[in-house]
Amino acid sequence: MKKIILFLSIVALIFSCNSNKTDNTSKTASSNTNFKAEISFDGSSSLAPVMASIGTKFMEEYVTWDKVSSNLPNEKISIYVSSAGSGAGVKSILDNTASFGMLARKIRDSEKTQMTNYKEFLVASDALTVSVNAKNPIVQIKDNLDSDTIRKIFSGEYKYWSDVDASLPQKEIVVIIRDLSGGAYEVFQESIMGETQISPNAIQSPSMGALGTKIVENENAIGYASYGVYNQNKDNLFAFKVDGVEPTKENILNGQYKIQRPLMFIKNSELSESENAFVNYVFSDIGKQVVEENGYIPVE
Repeated sequence: MKKIILFLSIVALIFSCNSNKTDNTSKTASSNTNFKAEISFDGSSSLAPVMASIGTKFMEEYVTWDKVSSNLPNEKISIYVSSAGSGAGVKSILDNTASFGMLARKIRDSEKTQMTNYKEFLVASDALTVSVNAKNPIVQIKDNLDSDTIRKIFSGEYKYWSDVDASLPQKEIVVIIRDLSGGAYEVFQESIMGETQISPNAIQSPSMGALGTKIVENENAIGYASYGVYNQNKDNLFAFKVDGVEPTKENILNGQYKIQRPLMFIKNSELSESENAFVNYVFSDIGKQVVEENGYIPVE
């Protein structure tokens, strides 16, 4: 699958330096022989826009690492965010190809046991909403779908909207899912589908944003849009209650809404000083504001 790469960097400011400034910079650089000016994230397409936005704000505020901390050298800050799914996020850490791996699901025990210095950082709470195009006639007669009905829709047992309710037109149901490497696919399978497989005719989307767009563009579509994507498209999407429980912030946080997941990033080593500084920024008020702007629920 082709990676979606977001390269985030800004040109470092050039300052005129006196001789004392040059000496201090040289000493700082020599004391940071293992220092890396770049921090990279790979993985979840749901978390990627959040990390990209926070990274941009961090770079615009500080520009160079010495502005973050006097212990760090005068080198340009670069934050890279690459989104290829949660599976890729784990692989990037196991292969040591990224500073942090992003996940939109829980880490598996089999993955965790391969890491000797595992660390995780929970950024936000999320849920998968069972959403349709707001123009779909079903929204006029139903606001709730039980798990069994959802399974029949996503497995392809129900092929037309009239199979869901006889009063609906005989229009083919278009099922939209994340591609199989995405964390959302695993969460939905575990929470709703169980042993039942999703229809092979389901349209796979390369990112959660693309999934939401496909539902918005097709009046007969249904998919599991993330809580964040739903919040950003409320005028065009309709989210059902699942087993009578509405996907609200309160119901997600108290666990009543069943299709929920964490948004987090992981690491398999100690944090460097620069990495620690950026992680602290992620969990600052600015970082939490970005999480909310993307429609997710920040960790308090």
